[in-house]
Amino acid sequence: MKLAVLGTGKIVQEVLPILENITGIALVGILSTPRSLSKAQELAHRYAIPIATNRYEDLLASDAIDTIYIATPNNTHYTYAKKALQAGKNVICEKPFTLKKSDLEDLATIAKQKQVFLLEAITNQYLPNFAVIKEALPSIGEIKIVECNYSQYSSRYDAFKKGEVAPAFDPEMGGGALYDLNIYNIHLIVGLFGQPKSVYYLANKEKDVDTSGVLVMDFDRFKCVCIAAKDCEAEARSTIQGNKGSIAILGATNSLPVIQVTLNKEKSHLIDHNANKHRMQAEFENFERILATRDSKSAQKALEHSLAVMAVLDNAREYMK
Repeated sequence: MKLAVLGTGKIVQEVLPILENITGIALVGILSTPRSLSKAQELAHRYAIPIATNRYEDLLASDAIDTIYIATPNNTHYTYAKKALQAGKNVICEKPFTLKKSDLEDLATIAKQKQVFLLEAITNQYLPNFAVIKEALPSIGEIKIVECNYSQYSSRYDAFKKGEVAPAFDPEMGGGALYDLNIYNIHLIVGLFGQPKSVYYLANKEKDVDTSGVLVMDFDRFKCVCIAAKDCEAEARSTIQGNKGSIAILGATNSLPVIQVTLNKEKSHLIDHNANKHRMQAEFENFERILATRDSKSAQKALEHSLAVMAVLDNAREYMK
């Protein structure tokens, strides 16, 4: 994978040291806004990235690059991805893939036409502990209730209250608790159980953005509640309850740090197969394998999952209006 990275923000600074140590990934370019070009140049120097630019066309025209990783504000994902696909580049895009399902469907059509790969960077689907949960599900019997809580008091919330609106709180830029935090809960649940029968989203809104909210998904045979908040905080914990026991995730749904399995009237036991690796390492190792082996089956399965998640987000956003 000959990779160009779009963005210079927190997520990019977090992932670059991981990417440089994954066999098969070569960091070739980094894109910034004109205002942040010096930051891109600094990162390029630190990680030996040959190209640092604020001109996207420079990256798209380069034969030295075959894949674009999009880690820019949510509302820019569709445009950046579309241009990359049209230029014949593979695309890895941070969550949320797009702001509406129809945009992702459009990207999927272009990717198919150009015979390139389109993948969503969503950590929990690739973590070893996700497989632990799937393997443990039959042991807890018939699922009855599922609840997820991923709430973090945002470092930008106080400024938002004073009128300083960062992208994370700007509804026009895809900000808010649904797209920022609850999306991890949604990916987890859809990855485990598929698409729900119906979706309801009860949001606390300030200045037209959901600063926190409760998402309810009805799967007929069981009910699921997903909580996320940027305006308050609580222990990150999720529980899947069955008639023979329960599975608890002791930590945030973006990292699935420890899994606790408790069967009825038996002692709980803890499982962690993540091996203390950074939460983003497993996804990029998988992306490198998919691209290197041209594993279209795995890529299509991942894309279908992302489309199912986008359907949930569409329904939640519509319910919130």
